[in-house]
Amino acid sequence: MSSTGKARGWLVLAASAAMLGGLALVGLPEPAPVAPRPAPAEHAGLAARLPAPEIAVRELLARREDAIRSGDEAAFAATVDPEAPAEFQQRQMQLFHNLQTVPLTSFSYRLDGGSLPHAPVPAADGVLASRVMLRYALSGADSVPTERPQGYLFARRGPSWYLAEDTGVVPDAWRGPWDFGPCQVRRTDRGLVVGHDAKAVDRVAAQLDSTVADVTEVWGSGWAQRVGVLVPGSQEELRSLVGPEFAVDGIAGVAVADLVDTRTKRVEGARVVLTPRTSEELPDVALGVVLRHEITHVAARAVTADGAPMWMLEGFPDYVGYRKSGLTPREIAPELARVVREVGPPLRLPTNAEFHQSGSRLDLTYQQSWSVVEYLSRRIGEDRLIDLYRRIAAATTPEAAESALVDTTGLTSPQLLQAWGQDLPHTLT
Repeated sequence: MSSTGKARGWLVLAASAAMLGGLALVGLPEPAPVAPRPAPAEHAGLAARLPAPEIAVRELLARREDAIRSGDEAAFAATVDPEAPAEFQQRQMQLFHNLQTVPLTSFSYRLDGGSLPHAPVPAADGVLASRVMLRYALSGADSVPTERPQGYLFARRGPSWYLAEDTGVVPDAWRGPWDFGPCQVRRTDRGLVVGHDAKAVDRVAAQLDSTVADVTEVWGSGWAQRVGVLVPGSQEELRSLVGPEFAVDGIAGVAVADLVDTRTKRVEGARVVLTPRTSEELPDVALGVVLRHEITHVAARAVTADGAPMWMLEGFPDYVGYRKSGLTPREIAPELARVVREVGPPLRLPTNAEFHQSGSRLDLTYQQSWSVVEYLSRRIGEDRLIDLYRRIAAATTPEAAESALVDTTGLTSPQLLQAWGQDLPHTLT
């Protein structure tokens, strides 16, 4: 999963987030009868007459797609193994009901690769474990569909194939919001918010359109100007949505994308994912800062290369995030103000490695990055700052980044460091 950006952890309040409980119970439709198991002498002949497992499973997946799209509960239930544990059958039906609340413009499955190692399925006449790609699009957020991996275990009972399990087959299996409980969904003019707690979802939805407009005011209209925001109800859900590369403790939000091609400017599955604490506990001003920061990552993702200088990749979204917050420089960068007062200005621009720190050191790194970008906005103006971002964000070598800086600002890195350092005592007083 390609990804950029995480709003820094000092925005997150210390209070514990309330985690959502288990799934609500729903009634199971009467399962389709299982065909009588053939006698041993007939078994080989039956197997020879059946289609290949891959063909049968593709047909099964197609029936699940149709049932979800049409809202046909009985047809969906007929794809679930009637001899699977009751908890799995119940979870599958809850999944069906959860999906009915999420507006989707696209939803389909495809087998991806051959059979995989799998756990035994009791009394099954045939078993197939496979990686399955879910292709879907959120209405009002996705201009093109995106794909995420699933791991499914299928079982044959007599002539019929069923889904017997949906976890544990592949290590990178993705689970969406609908896998974690009933969904609360709010559509706005500029996007879609999906979560589980109605109050938290409403808080985010109330700010979504204005924060998209704030980002567009700076970045320009050359992006989708629509955002899908996910509001998980637990740390487990947060980890599933953003992937294992993020240390989810201590962050306020993450901007992620499933596919990014900076050459063709194509981005799939761009999302802002907020932590449970952010959506429930942050003051409105801080929530707006987080949303503007992460939405800036979404707007700029198509021109942002992995490996570009992080002081610009994070400093610019922070600049946009705080631009209409009403906060003073000392309120935005208290740790930087303390360091400048006690030690003096920074001796270098933040390095990429410093963005992998934690605690107050990470806070200082983000505050330095915001400050130097804010200084550049006053020195060269927002239009040239945006041009500078585009050029530095595309730079994958230090030499390319330095050339972009000199061409756009007329300053080398040492000259920028000196000018910024001389400005800091006046800015932070």
